[in-house]
Amino acid sequence: MTSRQRVEASFRHQQPDRTPVFEYVLLPPVAERILGRPFIEYLGGMRPWLEKAEAEGFERTLRSYARARVEIASILGHDLMCLSPNPVPGVDYVYDPLDELGSHFELKESGDPVERVRERNRHVAETMMGDLPRDCYLVYEYVRREMRSRDLDLPILAPAYFHGIWTDADLMQVMMLAPEVAGRHFALATQRALKVIEDYKQLGIDLVGIGGDFAGKRLLISPQSYRSFIVPEVRKCARALREAGIYSVNATDGDIWSVIEDFLLGCEVDAYLEIDMSAGMDLARLKALYGDRVLLFGNMDCGNILSFESTEGIRKLTFEILQAGWGEGGHIFTASNAITESVPLANYLAMVNAYREYFRLEPLRL
Repeated sequence: MTSRQRVEASFRHQQPDRTPVFEYVLLPPVAERILGRPFIEYLGGMRPWLEKAEAEGFERTLRSYARARVEIASILGHDLMCLSPNPVPGVDYVYDPLDELGSHFELKESGDPVERVRERNRHVAETMMGDLPRDCYLVYEYVRREMRSRDLDLPILAPAYFHGIWTDADLMQVMMLAPEVAGRHFALATQRALKVIEDYKQLGIDLVGIGGDFAGKRLLISPQSYRSFIVPEVRKCARALREAGIYSVNATDGDIWSVIEDFLLGCEVDAYLEIDMSAGMDLARLKALYGDRVLLFGNMDCGNILSFESTEGIRKLTFEILQAGWGEGGHIFTASNAITESVPLANYLAMVNAYREYFRLEPLRL
């Protein structure tokens, strides 16, 4: 099977020749060690990447980035790539509209959170509902060119995570104090997401991540608030993606068992990403309950297991995850979230080579 066939079979819940594999977010220094040269990932912080682009030229920097990303995927034998729109020097481009407001969303001791969110909504409606700059999508063109030069055809996952509430203390209060103001926030988020989804449709993107974080060790809002405010809006995005022929991937960290039916079936999504083992989201249980209807990404824990477990423990757990996800497709192997500097290279390679051992592939030797 080709990588594309492998991923397509998994989404159709048909058994592929092996479980598809990729990495959601792979940051330096692990990415640099795999690549064998310096590498700046803008998902790890846009400012260093923009400084490099300003010093060496935007097009040269972006082409180099695309080349490095494809090379990493090739070295690791990935079947899929996760790519975010690229930053553009001189353009006040920020993916998350809330970041542009310069807010950190800590719980404030004074002032009215309702008025703050109302003002935020006004600002977003007046200044942030236009089209994103076209240059921010060039990464998709450059990556595809690089893949063609290597005879690769990897499906692309792109983000449209506009409905998360992580750390947004004002919004969480307003959902209780002024539901109409919170509802306006989420309606605007959907409008922004649908514009990005339309762009992705024109670009031929294969999968789109929607939703966003709303849980940790427990939900950050009540189940009823999730059902009332977020589920209907995410469902609109999932339906738009289905109409466009693009797979929808709902994503959040945390323990979401109390709303799992809403998150998967109520939102009408094709897949679940960021399955959080450390918060109790068990892949085997998810597979038994929903594996015939929803594709499951994951769920190697990157925060604890990959950072601190022994290499033998990582090997054992990789086998267990692959076994839990096997059967009638419906599973793609990846870590639960970003591979950061807390992950030792030896631990990451233990996972990579355990996967390769499981499917009788040659081990990776850097």
